[in-house]
Amino acid sequence: MHVLRVIQRSQILRRQLHAMSSTKLPIVVLSGPSGAGKSTLLKKLFANHPDTFGFSVSHTSRNPRDGEEHGKAYWFTNEDEFRKLIGEGKFIETATFSGNLYGTSIQAVKDVQDQGRVCILDIEMEGVKQVKRTDLNETCTFIFVRPPSVEELRKRLEGRNTETPESLAKRLAQAEKELEFANTPGVHDKIIVNDDLAKAYGELEGHILTKIRGDS
Repeated sequence: MHVLRVIQRSQILRRQLHAMSSTKLPIVVLSGPSGAGKSTLLKKLFANHPDTFGFSVSHTSRNPRDGEEHGKAYWFTNEDEFRKLIGEGKFIETATFSGNLYGTSIQAVKDVQDQGRVCILDIEMEGVKQVKRTDLNETCTFIFVRPPSVEELRKRLEGRNTETPESLAKRLAQAEKELEFANTPGVHDKIIVNDDLAKAYGELEGHILTKIRGDS
């Protein structure tokens, strides 16, 4: 019976993902190391195109930080509930960082698409790999935002004054892996070096709007 339930959940997931991939609107998958500037770029994109884009709010098992609102920053839950949702096939992708679970639910993407907006996912490297294995792969455009150097990334992270020496080391180690993965041919449709905010934003906006128009 357990095997049958797993098969049924897999079939339901495939049908849901196929329905989502049938929309004419692309899904934007944005990734890059923490500190690369993704949030700043997205904030500017949403401000300039308030009716065009929608952000997929991820689930996480970590505790909220100061100023984070449930349903806006993340859908906050505990690890047991998160793993239950995984077992029920509710997620497109999941990843673990610093002992906490993160994931993009099918419903979160559908909610954005139902508003007639282009859905934007801000996810980790492992999440990108998982999305590329689904029926959504052909619908997505994959964009990687990278810092000009690891040393510059270190300075940005230190400048936040939110990292301990241990968490900083973890983020830099993860960044090295993500930068190496980004060099794999064909993984991303666009790689943006964020050494100048205006230039990086122009590249991001231009690439996405071109995809929406269907020019390429």
